[in-house]
Amino acid sequence: MKVRQILILSTVLLLSGCGKRVGTAEPPVTATSTAAPTVVTTAAGQEKTEVTTAAHEPPKDLALKGTETLEVYQKISVDEFITEKNVELKNGDSLVDTSEIGEKKITVSYEYEGSIFEKELSYTVKDPTEPVILNGGWSAVHLRGRPFDLSDHVGFADNYDRAPVLTYEGTVDINKTGNYPLKATVTDSSGNSTSWDLTITVADSETVSPDNNARQQFADFAAKYGGDGRRLGIDVSTWQGDVDFNAVKAAGAEFVMIRIGYYYDHIVKDDQFDSNIKKARDAGLDVGVYFYTTDNSEEKLREHARWIAEQLDGSELELPVAFDWEEFSNFQQYGMSIYDLNQLYLAFNDEMKKSGYETMLYSSKNFLNNFWSEDIKDATPVWLAHFVDETDYTGDYAIWQSSCYGKIPGIAGDVDLDILYTPL
Repeated sequence: MKVRQILILSTVLLLSGCGKRVGTAEPPVTATSTAAPTVVTTAAGQEKTEVTTAAHEPPKDLALKGTETLEVYQKISVDEFITEKNVELKNGDSLVDTSEIGEKKITVSYEYEGSIFEKELSYTVKDPTEPVILNGGWSAVHLRGRPFDLSDHVGFADNYDRAPVLTYEGTVDINKTGNYPLKATVTDSSGNSTSWDLTITVADSETVSPDNNARQQFADFAAKYGGDGRRLGIDVSTWQGDVDFNAVKAAGAEFVMIRIGYYYDHIVKDDQFDSNIKKARDAGLDVGVYFYTTDNSEEKLREHARWIAEQLDGSELELPVAFDWEEFSNFQQYGMSIYDLNQLYLAFNDEMKKSGYETMLYSSKNFLNNFWSEDIKDATPVWLAHFVDETDYTGDYAIWQSSCYGKIPGIAGDVDLDILYTPL
């Protein structure tokens, strides 16, 4: 009988030597390698199994370089990040971290002669984007005798910086009525700046402009905008009072977006919501809801979403839950960046979906163009607010709120008029 002896050898972890650059030592490159067992026969005719381990080192001619500079929030994979290579990447689908500006490092894995190696690469994340002016204070009126702060009259935001700095050239005599031209500048933490001219009017009182806006009858609205692939409707809140939804339905409306509540410093349920949603459903109208908020934290937005789900209590909606954040006139007071507000919508959307409800984004043309990310607009239905006869907004939208001066049977005052494009 032959006696078989088994010899077990430990797997060897080999470290490469350190290469050198001018003034900088590169981090070590590690690899793990194993070999299959080999059966050999001894002089005595006995068989034994030996395990040998090949010593692998990184290729001496290794070419592995990455992009030196990336933009903050840029979405880029390791594959896209690498500009030069002569080995196969193992983590090429991973995203490079661009969440903060500054010097960064990334570990890139690659394969060479059956072994996996890692190399650390450096890169810099920068913010090259100028701040955005949301409200230029074009018709700013400052009451005589009151302390002057330009930030009270304008609105601005930065894609990254939560607290860009506002400065201005010129003077305002708060004790003397008149017009005072200023040149304002907003500068972010990376030194990017945006400047514009405006005039501050010091006056004894604010002038209230007369309401000369033409009203649009729903019948005329239907004649102009009705047709195949379109459904016409309205959106309402407590401001419309006690709505006769049977009359609204008889006038030709097919759907209604109903305000469920709003948030300034705490959540308030719309006084008419319960009545509105019951009467609208009884009249045979399709229903969606919207929620107005001024909050600036993801945690609170998730609370809002859970509160909405509680009010709906599992009832089905034919249309989504719309997210309405539109406090842009003095946006800087909320201590957020443009990126932050986009994240708020994503948190709201995620929490609503947990309760089985789809969402949509409500916004005006201006802020859809300058504020909301393309990723969000591509991934969610948009409710466009643009009060013109023909919108020139070039992005996709599911609902167009074309007028806030509509008239329809069943509502005594003004109402917003909406066009829904099907399928949603």
